[in-house]
Amino acid sequence: MKKQKFISLTVSAALLLSPFAYTLHVPTLNLKVDAVSAASEEAPAAPAKPAATPKAEPTAKPTAKPTPKPTVKPTPKPTEKPAATPQPTVKPEATVKPVATAKPVVTTPAKPEATTKPAATLVPAATAKPVATPAPTATAKPVATPQPVTVQENVYEDGIYVAYGNAYSKGTEGVKVAIKDGKITDIELMRTSPSLIDRDARYNYSGVWQAYKLMHERLLGKTRDQAAAVDAVSGATRTSDGWKLSVDRAFERALKVKPDDAIYFTGEHMGIDPERKYAVFSTYDENKLAAVKVYPLNSAGDIVEEKAFTPEQTATVAAITPALLGSGTAAKPVAGLEGDFKAAVNAFWDAEQNAKINNSSAYIDGFYSSYGTARTVGVERADVIIRNGKLVDVKLYRLGSNLIDRGNTAYADVVKANAPMTAKFLANGSYISNYDEKVDGVSGATESSHGWNQAIERAFEKALKDKGEEKYFDGKFAGVDNGSKLLLLVDLAGDKVTGVKLSLFGADKKLIADYKLTAEQKSVVDRLTADLVAKGVQLADIAGQEALSGAARAALTDALYNASKEQGAYKDGKFTAYGDAYDKGSNRADVTLRNGKIVDIALYRVGMNLVDRGAAAYPEVVKAIPQLTEKFLAAGTREGVQDVDAISGATSSSTALKAAVDRAYGKAEVVEKEKAAYFDGIFIGVSNDKLVNVMVTTKYGIPVKMMVYYLDNNGNTRKEAQLTEAERAVKAEIEGGSTPGLHKYGYRAAVFGKNDAEKEISAKAIEAIKSALEAAGK
Repeated sequence: MKKQKFISLTVSAALLLSPFAYTLHVPTLNLKVDAVSAASEEAPAAPAKPAATPKAEPTAKPTAKPTPKPTVKPTPKPTEKPAATPQPTVKPEATVKPVATAKPVVTTPAKPEATTKPAATLVPAATAKPVATPAPTATAKPVATPQPVTVQENVYEDGIYVAYGNAYSKGTEGVKVAIKDGKITDIELMRTSPSLIDRDARYNYSGVWQAYKLMHERLLGKTRDQAAAVDAVSGATRTSDGWKLSVDRAFERALKVKPDDAIYFTGEHMGIDPERKYAVFSTYDENKLAAVKVYPLNSAGDIVEEKAFTPEQTATVAAITPALLGSGTAAKPVAGLEGDFKAAVNAFWDAEQNAKINNSSAYIDGFYSSYGTARTVGVERADVIIRNGKLVDVKLYRLGSNLIDRGNTAYADVVKANAPMTAKFLANGSYISNYDEKVDGVSGATESSHGWNQAIERAFEKALKDKGEEKYFDGKFAGVDNGSKLLLLVDLAGDKVTGVKLSLFGADKKLIADYKLTAEQKSVVDRLTADLVAKGVQLADIAGQEALSGAARAALTDALYNASKEQGAYKDGKFTAYGDAYDKGSNRADVTLRNGKIVDIALYRVGMNLVDRGAAAYPEVVKAIPQLTEKFLAAGTREGVQDVDAISGATSSSTALKAAVDRAYGKAEVVEKEKAAYFDGIFIGVSNDKLVNVMVTTKYGIPVKMMVYYLDNNGNTRKEAQLTEAERAVKAEIEGGSTPGLHKYGYRAAVFGKNDAEKEISAKAIEAIKSALEAAGK
C-alpha cells in the first residue's frame, strides 16, 4: 500500500484538450477533517509533571467497575525484538552525528517515497537543533579512525494515523497525526461526543478551550517519547493525557513491524453504530476481549445510563451483551430483536477497530465532500464523515444550475427523498460493502438517488490512503463562475478533458436555451468553447467579451475542483458571521462558499435587536453595502476580501464587514489548526422577544466581559431612568464582579434572581448571552 501524506496542491488548472492532453493542476486543497467534541465536566488540576508513561484519567463512565489505566509505552528500540527482514543497503547520505546519550542510537530518515507526483508536507516538523559531537578524550596514543556508525532504519511508517484514548460516557479524546521520519509533522486534536461525531469546541468543558492550542504546540514536531513527556495543560489534565495516549497509540499503529505479543490497546474502547442506536464499550487486554457493556442512545445522541433504562431496554441489553461477549461480530440475533442486534454488532465492530493496533482500514478517517453526475438542471452533493472505513454521518444536497444548494426549493420529490436516502445510507453503515442500488433508490427521485450514490462513492475514494495516480474522477462535472454568468459541463476521462458544453445565464439568473441565443451570443459561446478545448484556463480574452472570457476560466477551474480527488480546505455552503459590534448594533455577512470561493454574498447593517436596518441605517452605510457586495464577490477569496478598500464615509462598517467575511471562512474550515471556542472580538445577542441585548467581549478565545442593554419595541436602547429595579439588578449582576479571565456567565449560564421579577429578566438575559456566544462561536 502506498504511503500516505497530506497533500497541498497549487491552485491553477491549466487544461490542454485533445488531440493534446493537458496537465490539470488542482487548486490548493487540504486532506484534514474538522474535529469537534462534547461537553464534559472536568475538575481543574495542577500542571502535570513530565512523565514518560502518562495515564489516561477517564471520567465516571456508565459502568460500575473502573477500567484499568493503560500505560503509554516507550518507543520500541529495534534491538528489543528480533529484527524484521533485512532491508536493502541504504545509499550513502550525509554523515550522521551521534547524539550524546547513554546508549547512542542513530536513526536515519526513512527512504524517499516512490511517487510520480510531488507532495508537500502539510506542516513541516520543527528542525531539531544539532547536538554537538562529544570531543574525543585526550590520550597518549593516537586514536584510530572511528568505524562507520551502524545505521538503524526508522521503525515508523510515514503516513496519517487516527487513534483514540480511553472512552467514557461523554465520548473520548482522539488525534489525527501525520508522522514522518519518526516525528509528528501535523496533528489534529479531537474531543468527540458520545456519538463519536464531531462537535464545536465551544461545547466542551471550558477548561479545555485553550488546551487545544497549547497541546498542539507542545506535540507538534515531537517523537514518540518526547510526546509522552510533554506537560498536560492545567485545568484540562484528563483531556491532555487522553490526547497523549492517543498520540502514543498512533505511533504504535505506525510501527513498520507490529508487536507480536499484542493485538489490542489495553483499555476500554467505544463504538457507535451509524444509525446511532447503540454505544458499545469493549474492554480489551493485549490479546483478548475482557468485557462488554451495551448502552442505548437517546434522540440527542447521548448515552442512556443503566439507571434510566426502560424495562424493554433492560431486557434487550441483557440479551445483546452476553452474545457480543461470547461471539463478537458473529453474535446471532434473538428473534424479534434483529434490528437491535444489527446495530449493536455494528457498534461492537466500531469499538473493535478503535482497539486494534493493526487497524487495516483502507481509508483515512475524516470529513469528505463530493459530487454526482452534473446536468444543466443541477447536481447532487454529499458531505460525509468516515470512521474505520464506514459511513457514520452524511448530509445530502441538491444544487441548482448555479451550483448553489436549492434546499426546500428543489423538486418536491427530491426534497421528500432526502431524509429516507440519508437513513438508508446510514443503515448500510459501509456504503462500499453493503450498497444495493435496488434498495437505495427512491421512487420519484431516481436521478437524484443515483447522483447521491455517486457522490458518496467518490467521497470514499477521496478518503483512500492510496488513490492511485489520477487526480480527477472520470465523469461529467459542472463549473460556474462566482458571478453566475455561465455554466460549463466538463467531461473528464483519465485526467483529460474530452468535452465541454457552455451555457449562458440570463438576467433572470436562469440558463438561456441554446435555441434562444442571439447570433452574437451564439458566436461568443462557440468561440469560448473552442478556446476552452484548445487552451483550457489559458484561453485569451475575446475582444469586447472580457467578462465572459474571465467567467469561462473561473468556471473551468470550478469544475476541476468539483472533479478533484483531494478534499478542499473549506466546506461548501452558506455561513453567517458578524463583525465587531458597538452600542448601536453590528454588521452581518451571509457568505456562500464553493471550493473556497465566494459564490454568493449578502451584507447587512443590523441594529441592537439584530434586525436588518435596511434603508434606516446611516446613509453612508446604505450607499456602501451594494458597493462592498460587488467588490467582495469580485474578490472571491478570503484573502482577496481583506484587500478591498474601505468605502469613504463608511470605513468602520467596511472594516467590520470584512471581518465578518473572514469569520465566515473560519466557520467553514474543514479543520482548524489550533481549535478555539470563539473568535476574538465584540458580539451582541438578543433575547427571543428582542427586548434584552447582551454585548460580549471575547479575548484569547474566551468571553471576558459582558454589557446588558434593554431595548424598546423599535430596537432602540432604553435609558437608565426607564429601567425597573429588577432590570437594574440583573444588569449589575452580569456586568459586575467578574474576575479576570473567563466571565462568570461565559460558560453554561443559568437563570438567577432573588425574586420572580429578577428571574424573569435574567432568563431573557441568558437567552441574549447564548445568542451572543453563538455569534462569536467558531
